[in-house]
Amino acid sequence: MDDKSAGWLNGFLGVAIFSGSLPATRVAVHDLTPLFLTTARAAIAGLLGIALLVILRQRWPRASQLGSLGLVAIGCVVGFPLLTALALQSITSSRATVFIGLLPLATAIFGVLRGGERPRLGFWVFSIAGAAMVAAYALSQGTAGNAWGDGLMVASILVCGLGYAEGARLSRDLGGWQVISYALILSLPVMLPLAIWWLPADLGAIGWPALSALVYVSLFSMLIGFVFWYRGLAQGGIAAVGQLQLLQPFMSLALAALLLHEQVGLTVWAVAAGVVICVAGAKRYA
Repeated sequence: MDDKSAGWLNGFLGVAIFSGSLPATRVAVHDLTPLFLTTARAAIAGLLGIALLVILRQRWPRASQLGSLGLVAIGCVVGFPLLTALALQSITSSRATVFIGLLPLATAIFGVLRGGERPRLGFWVFSIAGAAMVAAYALSQGTAGNAWGDGLMVASILVCGLGYAEGARLSRDLGGWQVISYALILSLPVMLPLAIWWLPADLGAIGWPALSALVYVSLFSMLIGFVFWYRGLAQGGIAAVGQLQLLQPFMSLALAALLLHEQVGLTVWAVAAGVVICVAGAKRYA
């Protein structure tokens, strides 16, 4: 298997893992505050990252790479988890998932700005078409009561796109899982004390569903998923493989319907099917 094919495979596995993030976050915020959830997931993953780096004797990043690792930490470790957790207090996971369809376009733009990639015109046509379908659905369903949650989701997409592109660029030199581990370690001096500070007063009141969701977002969403995702972006191209994120709404909607019993209408499935077509078109012209 060549690097590009391996990149698409790794990227798909990363997206499949990430697809459980929003449903799990939705479950977790029933019993946990967004602030605790954000800091706890980063702290748990950061401690695991330290253990992996030490046990496997990985080289430490150069001083010149710390700024880029800081952007990864801001976008992927702090920004996206916190903003989505806050958003999911006022909107459903199925609604929030649709906004993920905007993430490939954001990642591609930052891939051009930060990674020096130059996709062909056809790529942008399909990428923008996929994002436009998602945006049109969100606007058609939007109400005043959801404006705050929708705005938080848009902000989360922007910071996450930057973190993805920056991390993929670093992965070419440091390796995929190493990049997210270093970013987690950079955030650990802040996230660990805050997680302890915001620790729920009554731990016995936290249900098993919320605890299970915390474990998932800490291990899979925050660490394991990035092992495949950053490797895929580095191998297959940030803009190209990043379009696989258009599949994430479809996967997450299925999980939300299956696990959370959320009502998912035919319009949502039609949007998800449309963005899948856009992935194929973007891949061809990337």
